[in-house]
Amino acid sequence: MKSNADTHILVVEDEEHLAIGIRYNLEAEGYQVSVAEDGRAALRIVDDNTGHIDLVILDLMLPGMSGYAVCETLRSNGEDMPILILSARTLSEDRTRGFDVGADQYMMKPFDLDEFLSRVKNLLALRRRRQPQKDPEAELIHQYSFGDVEIDFDSFQAFVGGKPIRLTQLESKLLHYFVTHPQRIIPKQELLREVWEMPANVSTRAPDQFIARLRKMFEKDKSKPKYFITIRDAGYQFIPNGDEEEKDSLDVEPQDDGST
Repeated sequence: MKSNADTHILVVEDEEHLAIGIRYNLEAEGYQVSVAEDGRAALRIVDDNTGHIDLVILDLMLPGMSGYAVCETLRSNGEDMPILILSARTLSEDRTRGFDVGADQYMMKPFDLDEFLSRVKNLLALRRRRQPQKDPEAELIHQYSFGDVEIDFDSFQAFVGGKPIRLTQLESKLLHYFVTHPQRIIPKQELLREVWEMPANVSTRAPDQFIARLRKMFEKDKSKPKYFITIRDAGYQFIPNGDEEEKDSLDVEPQDDGST
């Protein structure tokens, strides 16, 4: 396991005073830190340190190339390090877009330093622990189908009615967890622990956002989902044959689109 001194964090931030402050506090924790003032410089640093950037802390409003474009490019290039977006943008659409392009977490400015350092620690733990599923049976699932959906987990690709859709690593991991636990009601805390590999008591809407994303991709009517269900006060449920079943409206919570 890497020590803090062997852990390399890339901070992409064009506000010099903020970049200096972030770097100072991360180095005080013992991390190795590089700073890029714009997106293209960030991509060059990643290219020059192939496989050795453990975490990217990414602003969205950058000169020349937006943080969204940086994140999307990293994921398109096959980079799987955790990405924490740190932005003054507060709209739910901004958070959703950040997750859509492959970010792991989204934190708004101004931020609490202790919470920020805690998130860094948890995301680095995620980096160390990203590996095949612990469940031997779960490892056997490489392809899966339900309704008119076909999924290839090896290539992070799905087909809906024959139309291809590219999955991010976290979308694929969440979907994989659902298909290996069909019909079971899964608490949000379990998803945080097993998919995000974060403490279950962390306050985040990431699962809601990602489940909304799965509905957008795979449900014919995301406002009336048949496969990815929210169960009131209990969690979430994946129903592979949902298009064949009727739901009891008294037991099923109105579905959250993840926008609040």
